Amino acid sequence: MNYYAVKKGRTPGIYMTWDDCKKQVMGYSGAIYKKFSNLEEANLFVNGEIVKEEKKSNKNILNKEDSLDKEVEKCLDNEIIAYVDGSYRHIDKTFSYGAVLFNEDIYETYSKRFYDEDASMRNVSGEIKGAMYAMKRAIELNKDTLYIHYDYAGIENWALGNWKANKEGTIEYKNFYDSIKDKLDVKFIKVKAHSGVEYNEVVDKLAKEAK
Repeated sequence: MNYYAVKKGRTPGIYMTWDDCKKQVMGYSGAIYKKFSNLEEANLFVNGEIVKEEKKSNKNILNKEDSLDKEVEKCLDNEIIAYVDGSYRHIDKTFSYGAVLFNEDIYETYSKRFYDEDASMRNVSGEIKGAMYAMKRAIELNKDTLYIHYDYAGIENWALGNWKANKEGTIEYKNFYDSIKDKLDVKFIKVKAHSGVEYNEVVDKLAKEAK
């Protein structure tokens, strides 16, 4: 039996099914959950205590009809998946990003709005900040491979030097990527925007609703 411990979500607690857990974390900014096979460890996680990682023995978890499972099947223990997106708000000329990171054991979402920075690149500035956040977080989680899904081609091309970085934001991004590329193997995966890709829609919503 599996227990889905929601540390941060609409209603934190322990859930018996992925469907119930998903209602608490999907689209919730800052959501954190983890799957356990032991109820005591699930309770410790929800209550803020550190729980030692369990070694995974197989990938047959969650409901196989859910697209999350299709994604996590790609992951080894040292890998994590991310989706990122950016947004621009005309009314106050601010930009923002949304990000989700997950594998078998973790699902985290994060979003942030920038009020006092150069917004000349509009939503692209958010895309860049989201990509940088995902890379930083993957390193913090001690992962050495990140599958990052994005819908703006510059996220890959500026990082890899295919496009010349000639603005402050793109130069910062390129320099950041160069500083972490020996620590983290980033696999860039392009997705089509607003095409119904589930997690691309999740981060799009997070970015638009960022505070």
